[in-house]
Amino acid sequence: MKKIEIIAIEEHYIDAEINKKFYKSGGNKLESKLLSLGEKRLQHMDESNIDIQILSHNHPGVQNIPNKYAVKAAEDVNNRLLDLIQLYPNRFRGFATLPTQHPEKAADELERAVKDLGFCGAMIHGMPNGKFVDEIYFWPIFERAEELDVPIYLHPGLPHKVVTETYYKKYLETHPMILTAGWGFTFETATSALRLILSGIFNKLPKLKIILGHMGEGLPFLLWRINTSFGERAVPGVEKINIKSIFQKNFYITTSGNFSDAALKASLMEIGIEKILFAVDYPYNESKRGVDWILNTTISQKDKNKICNLNSRKLLFK
Repeated sequence: MKKIEIIAIEEHYIDAEINKKFYKSGGNKLESKLLSLGEKRLQHMDESNIDIQILSHNHPGVQNIPNKYAVKAAEDVNNRLLDLIQLYPNRFRGFATLPTQHPEKAADELERAVKDLGFCGAMIHGMPNGKFVDEIYFWPIFERAEELDVPIYLHPGLPHKVVTETYYKKYLETHPMILTAGWGFTFETATSALRLILSGIFNKLPKLKIILGHMGEGLPFLLWRINTSFGERAVPGVEKINIKSIFQKNFYITTSGNFSDAALKASLMEIGIEKILFAVDYPYNESKRGVDWILNTTISQKDKNKICNLNSRKLLFK
């Protein structure tokens, strides 16, 4: 049987210059993997049977650095990512890093990254400077994304400090993952997506495309309840919003960090095969584990091809 091409679309890295200048992290094993973009990463991809990684800068990228540096820093990060892609054009693609501190300039950088650098869209990490992305302040970015016909990947970020203090502080010392992949990331990102729908942005931008990782951050499994609640129990005089219809039309989800047969099948039933794309969430999850799972899950070979490469090529490769 012919090998299925594997395109993994939520695979993270750290730009060494940004890391050195603004973050000065501790140099642990995970950081080493994030900084590795040469032969070691290619070897890892080969050993995991991954053909292409679409690279995105690790949270928070340039989104939380001082405003006066953000635009130039984003340009530099994206230019250096292009340099890497040009070294290995058959193995890497990129999502743009955006200076969300300056939405109009972020929109311009998105356009430059797509038109001049050939990037696939952009990734925005959650709670940029403590704000939810549905605020009109950020809409210029989404307007430009629709105009360019590229998606915005909404990636988790740390929950708001008030939420952290109220919901999670008690368990942070003994169970720190409650703030991130164990719960906080999902809660924050699902809320961001729902707020986007409620904001009315999809009325203004009906062709806007949003990607959510981790099998849709739980939303496909709650879609019926959410939709009926906002529909049947809408406030009198307030326009009803068909949450399910918008989610099915405008959202795509990936398998990143959620290698579950049950979750995959539930998502297939709710949003369909065309809206699901393969991702690992490297290096936070093991690439081979993700590949072995998708290749052995009990869906048809045709559907595996769609998830592993065809859907990504249709959405992201222009």
